[in-house]
Amino acid sequence: MDDFYRIDNTDKAILNILMKDARKPYSEIAKLVHVSPGTVHVRMHKMEEAGIVKDSKLFIDYAKLGIDITSFIGIHLEKSALFKNVKNDLEKVEEITNLFYTTGIYGLLALIRCRDTAHLREIVQDKIQSIKGIQRTETMISLEESISRPYLLR
Repeated sequence: MDDFYRIDNTDKAILNILMKDARKPYSEIAKLVHVSPGTVHVRMHKMEEAGIVKDSKLFIDYAKLGIDITSFIGIHLEKSALFKNVKNDLEKVEEITNLFYTTGIYGLLALIRCRDTAHLREIVQDKIQSIKGIQRTETMISLEESISRPYLLR
């Protein structure tokens, strides 16, 4: 398959529906988009092969499971050349759910989820700040997630 799959309006419509509800059956999507279920299946398969669709995820209300702290850790690297090594070590920290290589004041920005502030302190001090190549960190605790939505295709 081509490295670059050109999506059309039908593909965009299918993706937008699935980004809102990844459990929606292809038969229902087909009715909404005015194509056959087979067409939805074939197009999804092509987009998966092209790497456009990578995975489907289950979103959980972590607070209802006792994971009450969501925070962002700004990570300053000693040298940007250490990015790959630091990234590999950060991948081992289970509480990190997202990691971004950034421009600006931080070399990396990590999103972590913890039970409470004691757990947060343990993760930052014992797991993150001990990684070779990290100069220092800055922690920002999220008070509320006000917007969480997919970026819909136009």
